[in-house]
Amino acid sequence: MTPAGHGRVEQGDHQVRRVTVGTLNASVVGLGCNQFGATCDAGEAAAIVGAALDSGIDFFDVADEYGPDGLAEEYLGRAVAGHRAEVTIATKFSSRLGNDPASGGASRKWVESAVEASLRRLGTDYIDVYQQHFPDPTVGQEETLAALHDLVTAGKVREIGVCNMAAADVQARLRHAAATGYRPVASVQDRYNLLRQEAADELLPAVRAAGVAFIPYFPLASGMLGGRYRKGRPPPRDTRFHRHVEPGQAQHMIDRDADRVARLQRWAQEHRHSVADLAIAWLASQPGVGPVIAGVSTSEQVRANARAAEWELTAADVELAASLARN
Repeated sequence: MTPAGHGRVEQGDHQVRRVTVGTLNASVVGLGCNQFGATCDAGEAAAIVGAALDSGIDFFDVADEYGPDGLAEEYLGRAVAGHRAEVTIATKFSSRLGNDPASGGASRKWVESAVEASLRRLGTDYIDVYQQHFPDPTVGQEETLAALHDLVTAGKVREIGVCNMAAADVQARLRHAAATGYRPVASVQDRYNLLRQEAADELLPAVRAAGVAFIPYFPLASGMLGGRYRKGRPPPRDTRFHRHVEPGQAQHMIDRDADRVARLQRWAQEHRHSVADLAIAWLASQPGVGPVIAGVSTSEQVRANARAAEWELTAADVELAASLARN
């Protein structure tokens, strides 16, 4: 099989790049909804979704664990209520929810329970891409695949995906699906960005060879590629590092990567772009990669991500940027 393809469609006065996820077609940049219910209330989430739709972004990635008590799914469902047929919703299961020891995992029992709860919170009767968030070594893949296949057959799920799974495990799952006739995974989601390129060693080649969409998350490396951190300086108060990372560790991470970020920033500026633009464009310009999942907390951030994807790098540019980030 060949890697999932890219294409373009008109969106207002510009073209939006598109990718395939199984039988689905989506914008090359997606919206990560992990801040909904955490740093964004319902009104802010609705504004962000509106900005995404206006910018041509129609792929929304969420999970049952995002936001307390499933608020991220609820906020997303409300925000797209009038546009359901126009958007692709990808959500996830398998995480333990709150303090409930009976929740989580990839058993048939939990898959069937979790999907109904997500459908209810999202206010929809189908999920476009239903993803196993984390591996579950206590449950055989036969049981999980059979449960997910039945959801597709029932029309509750259109495509299935996996997240945070090693290349060998993805390949084993694809082989098992082929042998049994179960619905194969259409997408594989994992961390991949200029500063953390480990996925390019084994996972991304395996996914490309299978013709499966690779969905990268943390495209800005938790903000390191946003251009706001400086060597020897503490992270600004409104950044993820300040909110979520212990000060000493945050400073270590900033100082460790600062020189690489500076090289990337200089190269981006030579092309009249920011390093954040480069981070998104570098991913979106690679075959088989996308939608690129970028979490945001403001409407301007989502508009900036959409604009960044309009910059299409050549294969030589992609390799040069990767080299600048590695050395």
